[in-house]
Amino acid sequence: MIDTDKTKQKIGIIGGGQLGKMMILEAKKMGFYIIILDPTPSCPADSIADEHIIADFDDKNAIRQLSKKADIITYEFEHIGVEILKELEKEGHKIYPTAKSLEIIQNKYTQKKRLADQDIPVPDFIKVTAIEDIKAAADKYSYPLMLKSCTDGYDGKGNAVINNESEVVSAYQELGAGKLPLMVEEFIPFEKEISVLACRDIKGNIVVYPVGENEHRNNILYETRVPADISDQLEKEAMHLGHQVLEVFSGIGMFCIEMFVTKDQKLMINEIAPRPHNSGHYTIEGCVTSQFEQHIRAITGLPLGNTSLIKPSVMRNILGTGDEGEAVVTGIEQALKLQNVRTHIYNKKIARPGRKMGHITVTDDNLQKATDRALQASEKVEIKGKKQG
Repeated sequence: MIDTDKTKQKIGIIGGGQLGKMMILEAKKMGFYIIILDPTPSCPADSIADEHIIADFDDKNAIRQLSKKADIITYEFEHIGVEILKELEKEGHKIYPTAKSLEIIQNKYTQKKRLADQDIPVPDFIKVTAIEDIKAAADKYSYPLMLKSCTDGYDGKGNAVINNESEVVSAYQELGAGKLPLMVEEFIPFEKEISVLACRDIKGNIVVYPVGENEHRNNILYETRVPADISDQLEKEAMHLGHQVLEVFSGIGMFCIEMFVTKDQKLMINEIAPRPHNSGHYTIEGCVTSQFEQHIRAITGLPLGNTSLIKPSVMRNILGTGDEGEAVVTGIEQALKLQNVRTHIYNKKIARPGRKMGHITVTDDNLQKATDRALQASEKVEIKGKKQG
């Protein structure tokens, strides 16, 4: 029986995008009251939230207003001002994942340093304060190198591959020429990219999901297939690493741990997201408990749910096409004629090329059949920007 006192808690979500929307859809099944904070009046989560504070994400007064309305605050992305969250925590407000874990993770250098200090496998890295540091890294690791902005990067933005010495200056300038904190990593020639979803509740209990195999195109996640095509031993190691990471950060809520599988079948952690993640969308249809339901359970003190895979699953993103403009959706009916196809349209009002506008999930007893059908369905659905005027 559900503890009704827990479900009477009001949840505040910073961000009203698709992740926030999918959190709300699950929270509503359990009876929670939801307040979102987002600057866009018609953001994806607006139509289903109980309240919407329309304000910028760096508006400290608005975040304080959210804290007065909500019993618990969570967030759907990590690029938010952590100082106000730390202040609110000191005043006794519940914020999950904690401001402390967010502060470490939202800076890629401090994130990697914390992992390395705990003997978690990561690519070698150094902090960059000047061009000379990049050249020193080349002497240490050789080319190619991966230059990264320590903060605010997503979907490949904030990253630059440096193939030789002639590209050092242009890469440094491309990432702000030192205006933002930078780091450089050894380049890992990986065989696969995988992700592990793990969740830790307020009592310290941890559950880990099956390993997903990710394919990126133009630095944007294109498709996730589950189970990943890796050995049983590597799967166990990946899930164990996911468990370790949550212990290291004392994480509360859903975390996604992205990893490389190297050519010699070793694992290295690439990045961590302290929230539900694009590569975990398959869990809505593919697992007993979705990542979004699990996140809500964890932060509100409800028991964690079963993470078992119901059937092999494939998730494929639907990216915007055409011009930047009013989003026009076509092909849903044709896609839904295909067996076991589910569409998720985020209802973003403006489409632009490469913007995440929705996703398709296909489940099947056979992973290859699910993959083939996901391709068929994705060829039918289009979300195109209609140019104004």
